[in-house]
Amino acid sequence: MNAKKTKTPSINIGISASEREKIAHGLSALLADSYTLYLMTHNFHWNVTGPMFNTLHLMFMGQYTEQWNALDVIAERIRALGHPAPGTYKEFSRMSSISEVEGTPKATEMIRHLVNAQEATARTARELFPVVNAANDQPTADLLTQRLEVHEKTAWMLRSLLEE
Repeated sequence: MNAKKTKTPSINIGISASEREKIAHGLSALLADSYTLYLMTHNFHWNVTGPMFNTLHLMFMGQYTEQWNALDVIAERIRALGHPAPGTYKEFSRMSSISEVEGTPKATEMIRHLVNAQEATARTARELFPVVNAANDQPTADLLTQRLEVHEKTAWMLRSLLEE
């Protein structure tokens, strides 16, 4: 039996193929940072100890849950632009600006690592704005704005725990 191959229709959303490729590349870096941040936060949720255990355990759970939900939104935007979303540890570790944390740091160090990772993820999102604005890509600009709000607020809340 001969199966007919169906051709995928071309994408005509008012953003050129080269602009969509650049945006998808930037979103892939954001996805890599976001996944690395998710994994770090979940790891710290599992392994935090000390006098702030309950507070941090619950705070980290809220943060990793928010991150988990964001991963799908970012990946789906990459797909809507016509590109495959990265989805392996190898790809994420190659593309992420966040380094993995070795061992199990003390609670205060966990907070410091998370502040740095939240800020790194915010920087990755912000770096994509010139490309997105030049392409007149409002859906991606909206996604980036939402992610920036979350990462900047979360970094501020975590930094507040480090103040004397």
